[in-house]
Amino acid sequence: MNVNFEKLGNVSGEITVTLEEKDYADKVKKQLKEIGKKHAEPGFRPGHVPAGLIAKKYGTAVKYDVVNKEVADAVFNYIKENNIQVLGQPVPESDNKFDIANADFTFKFKVGIAPEIDTHVNKDMHVPYYTIEVSEEMVNEQIEGLRQRFGRQVPGEETEPNAVIKGSLTELNEDGSVKEEGVFVENGILAPIHFKNDDQKKLFEAKHPGDSVVFNPAVACDSSEVELSSMLNIDKEDVENHKGDFRFDIKEIIVLKPAELDQEFFDNAVGKDKAHNEEEFRAALKELIALNLENDSNYRFTIDAKDVVTKAVGELELPVEILKDFLIRQGDGITAENVDEEFVKMRPQLEWDLIRDKVAAQCEVNVEEEDVLNEARGVVARQLAQFGPNALTDQIIDKYAQEVLKESKNREMLFQNALNRKVFEAIKENVSLDNKEVSVEEFQKLFVPAEA
Repeated sequence: MNVNFEKLGNVSGEITVTLEEKDYADKVKKQLKEIGKKHAEPGFRPGHVPAGLIAKKYGTAVKYDVVNKEVADAVFNYIKENNIQVLGQPVPESDNKFDIANADFTFKFKVGIAPEIDTHVNKDMHVPYYTIEVSEEMVNEQIEGLRQRFGRQVPGEETEPNAVIKGSLTELNEDGSVKEEGVFVENGILAPIHFKNDDQKKLFEAKHPGDSVVFNPAVACDSSEVELSSMLNIDKEDVENHKGDFRFDIKEIIVLKPAELDQEFFDNAVGKDKAHNEEEFRAALKELIALNLENDSNYRFTIDAKDVVTKAVGELELPVEILKDFLIRQGDGITAENVDEEFVKMRPQLEWDLIRDKVAAQCEVNVEEEDVLNEARGVVARQLAQFGPNALTDQIIDKYAQEVLKESKNREMLFQNALNRKVFEAIKENVSLDNKEVSVEEFQKLFVPAEA
């Protein structure tokens, strides 16, 4: 067997595989022999079928399979051994002639080759990095939000926007009188904050135990069958018959009392023993806010870094026609009729992937198993954050992270996330950062598209 590679241009080449009968004959004989051991033919038991009969019946198909495998292995081994950076997959030349009756074969494959890339990632490259200022207003807003979150429900004397109201529901006639044999719910519960109609919400403002409110549940729930059946304690099929006014007689009002600034609150909000007084609490909370905002800053950096590096590299030379041919052969809805349009959509991401991989090689970025596991840990931690800091134990996070990685799709996605993160970290370390401190409002404006 002989394999040759000829470079046809900066980003394309041709691999030629020449296969002689001696390269595959023994493998054909071996496979035919295995078939003879297992297959029976009329008048012959398995293992006793004449070799000539087996060869006559199965020889052509076996030869076809063996030759194809030998050629495919030769191409991919050559690419691997010679470290050719192929884009897509080798594409068979259209003029390949595969006459199975021949003894010797020659096959040619077009290959697209990754272009040479100068990333320009060095200290001469400048990328902006925005640090978001943590204002006292932000700290105060966060404290109030946490006090609400960790507050407790207590009886109240007057309704508030987030109050839960207990009482009885009585269905009324159009003239306001009690409807005979109408719906009556003795122990009803309402949360006006969830009403879909603002006018209906206002009817419950500044009310007290003992007050009565006439409202329309159907309007309040926007005629949702599920919500109405739950509120009125009736079957969904019966909702249409009860869309008039009801009187709600208030028996009890439950309001949310914000948490006190005590040790229990400090532990719940920022972690156990992280703060022991209000001053320490504000400082710890400010650090947490800054840490969260750092994630936003780093996200913005990925946008700016990608933009700066891409512009510095310029448009890459790509083996366009070879890639289009490969895409058509792959299928996935891409045909000769739409491949031009689809390739235009794919090109920016393809170019960035090539640049990213070059930066990774240049900066010796390697993704280890621990990196992938850390990505999974991050996903789990964000999902569990709603349960408070005490839910985020290392043992719990690791347990669920391992579960996440059992799915191959999850693992591949998290590997790519880890690679992207480490590449941008490498860019951050190797370029010059133009540090800028901005307010939240100024930072948000960075994401507003510039006017044409």
